[in-house]
Amino acid sequence: MNQTLLSRAPDTAPPSLTLLGQLSLRLARLHEVCGAARHSFALWCAAQTSGPVLWIAPDWGTNGLHGAGIHPFVNPGRLIFVHPRRAEDTLWTMEEALRSGAAPLVVGDVPAPPGLTAVRRMHLAAQAGAQAGMGAPLGLLLTPGDGGAPGVESRWHMAPRHSATQTLWHLERRRARTAAPQSWQITASGGGTQGAAPGLGIKVL
Repeated sequence: MNQTLLSRAPDTAPPSLTLLGQLSLRLARLHEVCGAARHSFALWCAAQTSGPVLWIAPDWGTNGLHGAGIHPFVNPGRLIFVHPRRAEDTLWTMEEALRSGAAPLVVGDVPAPPGLTAVRRMHLAAQAGAQAGMGAPLGLLLTPGDGGAPGVESRWHMAPRHSATQTLWHLERRRARTAAPQSWQITASGGGTQGAAPGLGIKVL
């Protein structure tokens, strides 16, 4: 084996969106988020980006976001809501949005985990969006229950653990291509304005 040729290969990590410390999501890929606080996780990601956030959900869904709940994380004016009439159109819209590369974050709030073919198509679309020259988009797939979409880059579960005196979430990385499963406690000390990242803390469990 030619060690000289091996040493010439660039040792650079793929571009990622950093949330807190060692928490990061690889860009130009599709990640799944499940659990009761999955919408909070997506808004947390939105706070780490700049530009528009495309939020896609069926028009018959019941988990709509409220401006007062969005504001502690991110400016609600950054969110563009799209409400297709059919569940399959939600996946198609998400795929086309990732392919365009026009939004740094594309969120798909779906009623059930999609199949492997749809996930692979969204991976390819996100990679095409990164090559479009407008930045590498991040795809977030919000699924109910414990999720289970096959082929995703990573799967996260986030649940509220709030008390009368503290705002807490329990976050689990349940699956990732390049990282082991792990759990964290996320704390919020006060509400931020147009982004809660400065008020968030993390503890490895």
